Amino acid sequence: MRNIQKFGLALFIIGLLIFSYIPFIGDYQLNVQLVEKLVKEEHREVMTGILEPMYDKIYTSNFSFIRDFKELFNAYNQDLKDQQAWDKVIWDNYAFSVTKAAAINPVQEHPYKYFGVSIILGVIGGLMYIMPLYRNEPEGIKNNGIYFSSMKARGVLGIFTGTYLILFYVILYWLPEYMTNLVIMVDPLSEALSGNEASQWFLYGLVYTLAILVMGIRMFKKYKGNAYQTIRTGSVMFFQLAFAFLLPEILVLFNMPWHDFKNIWPLDYSFFYEYRIEGMVSSGALGMFMLIWGILLIVIGVPLLTYFYGKRWYCSWVCGCGGLAETLGDPYRQLSDKSLKAWKVERYLIHGVLVFAVVMTALTIVNYFMKFDLLGQATNQLHSIYGFAIGSAFAGVIGTGFYPFMGNRVWCRFGCPLAAYLGIVQRFKSRFRITTNGGQCISCGNCSTYCEMGIDVRWYAQRGQNIVRSSCVGCGVCSAVCPRGVLKLENADEEGRINEMPIIIGNKSISVKS
Repeated sequence: MRNIQKFGLALFIIGLLIFSYIPFIGDYQLNVQLVEKLVKEEHREVMTGILEPMYDKIYTSNFSFIRDFKELFNAYNQDLKDQQAWDKVIWDNYAFSVTKAAAINPVQEHPYKYFGVSIILGVIGGLMYIMPLYRNEPEGIKNNGIYFSSMKARGVLGIFTGTYLILFYVILYWLPEYMTNLVIMVDPLSEALSGNEASQWFLYGLVYTLAILVMGIRMFKKYKGNAYQTIRTGSVMFFQLAFAFLLPEILVLFNMPWHDFKNIWPLDYSFFYEYRIEGMVSSGALGMFMLIWGILLIVIGVPLLTYFYGKRWYCSWVCGCGGLAETLGDPYRQLSDKSLKAWKVERYLIHGVLVFAVVMTALTIVNYFMKFDLLGQATNQLHSIYGFAIGSAFAGVIGTGFYPFMGNRVWCRFGCPLAAYLGIVQRFKSRFRITTNGGQCISCGNCSTYCEMGIDVRWYAQRGQNIVRSSCVGCGVCSAVCPRGVLKLENADEEGRINEMPIIIGNKSISVKS
């Protein structure tokens, strides 16, 4: 079995290297017909003139092609900005679409082959490594040697992995033109699902979903015998595959707006943007259902479900961000900071993001009904600031890229506005709590070590105090790793949920801690 794992690991590394090499394959050539086809009608005449020096010139790398494109395009816009001719500036970013259309490479001719030797090879290698894990071992969670692992304890492999993820997200969000070959590679799959060519977001959604599915199988192996963890993992795998990846693409195939039915405002911060509202309203009965469903989730669904089940119903069972954190991020859960200082930063930061999202959305809605007289063009600037700082930099680059540095719930703990909303309800009006039995606690610290949300669970367990923290996502791992059965996830009556003077039950006595 050890040899199978080594071979699988080798296949995964080969697939990853090929995936990383594909963007540099092939040549690029631009002509006037391509430009006329790609750009908007109002920009057509200007853009064909701007890019004339590039026509029929063969570029042997995407770096040189993109460099020339940006030099010509930015020079034109800068001249207009210097003259303060803001109405003539081209604000659309054509770099990705032009680069993709100009590509001449073997990936276009054999997309399935490159898809197979990169992504599929990586998936097969990953499964070959994962399947023999914990084979013939008794049930129970194994964390042997986790702090001696270079990958899981901020060692060289962990630093390399985090750096690679950060670089991937930076290119994905702000420089997608450099990964056009990877997008071309998945064009056939996108066309089969939605009828359209792939974008960088389809590529990302595909890789994201495969990561959850493959690492979800690892969760099944690691947490075998624990029904709660098994069902919870299966839930996030299903919701990611069906609701976040397949269903939205199929909706597009039937000329409906792309919509993730499980994504809720304010996590889905663009839900009330003009183009989203108009897209849903103009799409008939199904579009109106999307709009009403989204609003009902915000106003009724979130508070009601959180009242009965705590925020775990979403954060640990449904959410895509939580799904990736619980599967791909599981090896890094012990890296979360448990200090009081980190808790203070967490509370100010995550609620600050929630306030930002609420204010931005309120201004967006008011501005929409005032026919943009309130903010005018500043509306787009406000959206861009939030999208850059929160939607991209925080949720993507930091939220996932920092797994190997700060644990697997960086975004959920410090930045997710929906987690903050759910947490407020959970803290003050919910039946959910984690009950503790202080007399049974042996202070091993497993619960605190493996709490991905940075909660010092042991502190509560030693005092026999129920855990009702707003940040708790109810993943249940603290209970699963406890050797004495001290911790239990419960949905009971609100009465007695917050016990500031808990009863400590020992071997020979009962005492009240005051």
